[in-house]
Amino acid sequence: MAEYAEAALQPILTKLAAARTRLIMERPFLGALVMHLPLKVGDANIKTTGTDAKAFYFNPAFVDNLSLAQTQFILAHEALHCAMGHTHRRNHRVKRRWDVACDHAVNLILIEEGLKPPLHGILADQNFMTLSAEEIYPLIPEDTPEESFDQHLFDSDNEQGASPDDNQRQDDPEAGNTGGQGKEGQSEAEEQQGSGSQASQKPNEMSPAEREELAEQWKNRLAAAAQAARQAGKLSQSMLRWVDGLLAPSLPWRALLARFFAINQRDDYSWRRPSRREGAAILPRLSSEGLEVIAAIDTSGSISDDELREFVSELDALKGQVRAKVTLLACDNHVADAAPWEYEPWDAMQLPNDIEGGGGTDFRPVFDWVETENRSPNLLVYFTDGEGDFPKVPPHYPVVWLVKGKGVVPWGERVQLN
Repeated sequence: MAEYAEAALQPILTKLAAARTRLIMERPFLGALVMHLPLKVGDANIKTTGTDAKAFYFNPAFVDNLSLAQTQFILAHEALHCAMGHTHRRNHRVKRRWDVACDHAVNLILIEEGLKPPLHGILADQNFMTLSAEEIYPLIPEDTPEESFDQHLFDSDNEQGASPDDNQRQDDPEAGNTGGQGKEGQSEAEEQQGSGSQASQKPNEMSPAEREELAEQWKNRLAAAAQAARQAGKLSQSMLRWVDGLLAPSLPWRALLARFFAINQRDDYSWRRPSRREGAAILPRLSSEGLEVIAAIDTSGSISDDELREFVSELDALKGQVRAKVTLLACDNHVADAAPWEYEPWDAMQLPNDIEGGGGTDFRPVFDWVETENRSPNLLVYFTDGEGDFPKVPPHYPVVWLVKGKGVVPWGERVQLN
């Protein structure tokens, strides 16, 4: 930035370098990630900090007013955006809401680690603790007034919530764009110290192949940093939890539901005497009995009709594969009067038109119904937001909760939907 002469910029670069060094010494996991982002002075559009997953861009005036502890926070903040894959996980989501969700996810992790944020009122809703950006996103209102404090330059789609200057900068790479790259012939050390120049830097727009390659690089960096910190005994349990989740992500809920169906499928060998036409020998044969599945849907109003139809459609596809008979129940604070709806493996399964609901959420009536009807299902699947009254004692049969949102279940298998 032009207003920052070489002499004025040097103390800021020194502060950033000192903050990186402190991170390496005190939090080697975060420090190792931060070292992969060269320090570069941002252009006029960078009001605070930003990253394109290739460099750390900063506004000197913003950094100048931070303490050393706050400087550590902003460095780690940008590095975690990259390490957590926010650079390539947005997909169809609206950029503004995605940016807000990503900031909540990152800031909550850093605050839990004891780092000091640079601003009051920073995006860090405790209700989103332990949730990923994908899980937070649907909980962010479409017209949210919240904004991320930094700029996520790794996303070229600026149709949502971007300024005209941002669009011009992204769409016209020749408009004064230095590409965020160092000058030819500069050493790596000069690159990481912002090249000692006051010339502002702008990020390059990446092709899909470059974005994929960069995402793989960051995944490898994350694994290496976590391994080194783990061996040194300096990787906290909270960090370890989300690192493991990123390196070994959970299967989508459809795949998990299919797995539960397959596990509970009753396949065994039959020793029944064969027909005389098959010969005198009695050989074991694989015999299958159908599954009995009870599917309960929460109709208290927290889940949309489209989501309920999607769930029923998925059940319909699965029940034919494993020869399952499905009993469908609808419940808010009581089981619907029109329930149950019974579907054989060969029946087409659809969401009933006469489902009632809209009251409070109570899960107990479903389990009471199962007991009253003297049912012994191979599996009970409950589609809900997880906010309601649970039975104090779990049943003897397996229960899978498909949870939309942040609700916690006291027992059974919890599968995150969003």
